Amino acid sequence: MSEPEHKVIAFQGAAGAFSDMACRSVFPDWETLPCQSFEDAFAAAENGAAALAMIPIDNSSAGRGHDIHHLLPDSDLFIIGEHFQEVRHQLLAPKGATLEGLARVHSHVHALSQCRKFLRERGFKPVVHADTAGAAAEVAETGDPSQGAIASALAGEIYGLETLLPDVHDAGHNTTRFLIMAKEPIDPDPKQPTLTSFVFRVRSVPAALYKALGGFATNGVNITKLESYIIDGSFTVAQFYADVEGHPDDRAVRLALEELSFFSREVKVLGVYPAAEFRKTNG
Repeated sequence: MSEPEHKVIAFQGAAGAFSDMACRSVFPDWETLPCQSFEDAFAAAENGAAALAMIPIDNSSAGRGHDIHHLLPDSDLFIIGEHFQEVRHQLLAPKGATLEGLARVHSHVHALSQCRKFLRERGFKPVVHADTAGAAAEVAETGDPSQGAIASALAGEIYGLETLLPDVHDAGHNTTRFLIMAKEPIDPDPKQPTLTSFVFRVRSVPAALYKALGGFATNGVNITKLESYIIDGSFTVAQFYADVEGHPDDRAVRLALEELSFFSREVKVLGVYPAAEFRKTNG
């Protein structure tokens, strides 16, 4: 991707959210644009307010991080990259607060679930917020020493909170996978490790999915992600999101996609993009 003049990347959440950290990790010299919702983050990249959007899709502890799959097929954006962000949750509180005086801890529902064991052992009452950084901002605004937040170290710096305890997540491998979205697709070097992401639909009948995906097995194409969700409210049609290793120009991937199209409908490629370096060391 060529360097745009308007170097702004959108994300969902308040300044200091882990999505904000992901943006800064990949694009350290870009401006980050906080958005209230995922729809707003998509819209910012679609209407030119931002050149890119950073969207979380999976977490190693919580699984599917956010229900954005319904936004991907109808969006005018394409996936042009992926990023794996280490998530290190900090227990933050106003200056002067103590662990002994803390009663309630605010954060996003997924962050709270990733720290469930810690919260239970300490006897803190979890309070759900729309995002981690927003929770930190509210705790800072109230200044109540009995209220804490689970958020990033960046959020603590931005909102002037102290870290009572670092790394309070239950699993040491806590990592979130992000998709980088843009208005224009890219065509990565097929000789380099590449991923192809797409959605497709099958009817809810016996062996429909088996037949649709058979070409990937017979052609030796590895499916790294496959998720389904109901789309029409009648539970008769399922839409699937999939990531596979390889480029559509690769013979094996091309044949597999041709077979998929024969047994399914509305196949839409969402992006072809380089595999992250993270996969090489954590595969």
